[in-house]
Amino acid sequence: MILILVRRLLWAVPCALLITALLFFSVAGLLGSPAAMMLGQDATAEGIAKLNHQLGFDRPLLTQYLDWMGKALTGDFGRSYTTHQAVADAILPRLPVTLELGILAIGFAGIAAVTVNSITHLQSIVRPVSTAFAVLGITLPNFALGLSLIFLFSVELGWLPSIGWAPWSAGPQAHLIHIILPVLTLAAYYYGSFTLIYRAEYAAVQRQLFVQVAKAKGLGDTAVSFRHVMPNAILPVITYVGLSLGQLMGGAVVTESLFSIPGVGSLLVDSILARDYPVMLAIGMITIGGVILMNGLADALYAVANPQIRLQ
Repeated sequence: MILILVRRLLWAVPCALLITALLFFSVAGLLGSPAAMMLGQDATAEGIAKLNHQLGFDRPLLTQYLDWMGKALTGDFGRSYTTHQAVADAILPRLPVTLELGILAIGFAGIAAVTVNSITHLQSIVRPVSTAFAVLGITLPNFALGLSLIFLFSVELGWLPSIGWAPWSAGPQAHLIHIILPVLTLAAYYYGSFTLIYRAEYAAVQRQLFVQVAKAKGLGDTAVSFRHVMPNAILPVITYVGLSLGQLMGGAVVTESLFSIPGVGSLLVDSILARDYPVMLAIGMITIGGVILMNGLADALYAVANPQIRLQ
């Protein structure tokens, strides 16, 4: 299993280099030079050209990319054009916030989808309710769902705060009540996706011979569902989790902006509006690395969930 993971990571290196190159050229090509944005509306052509020369934007794009990549591989992402702060210092304090939000959202959505759709009792009630929530989570945009939750639980009921973020240092209770609505908003889409994927695989596994044998031996429906069907039906969900980090960043951008959360997503929005290239590229590179890491972890979870893969 370790050999397979190492092989996957080695194959991921050229893919990561290709994706980072596409990221760099697309950002530089689509948004253009940030010199005009930095100097403002009253900037002269001479001033823009001078700043472009100082920042190195008058060099060929390939030269700029190689220079940026060489420094990025050593952990030097440059300095922000707007705050003049080291990019790493700007991202690192916000990274745990986004990671916590994403892990809780995906974890909650995965556990809820697998557990609810593995229940064998009261299917006439559980299945329609689960389907309704799944369709709602997939079809309703994050910002619309977030606004609806704010209106219901903050404005009407007054149970939870509408916006803001409380760190753990402010107390566990304050932290938890501030994170409930953002987690539910971000988890809704994943719950819908996990439900549809898991339910289709669950129905296919139920028709397998080993499931019929387990039932013939006298095992109850609950034991068969959770002990035999679920470990095999959960594999496509694990695959989707490994591929969903890119979508997670997109959801985090909307969720963090809506709830005023100081995470990487809101920082990405600010950097795009200010054409702050170093911050944008660093966040993109971190996201690419996270996707590669998540795919490797998904392979490891595959082996944990299915003994056949470990033996192979």
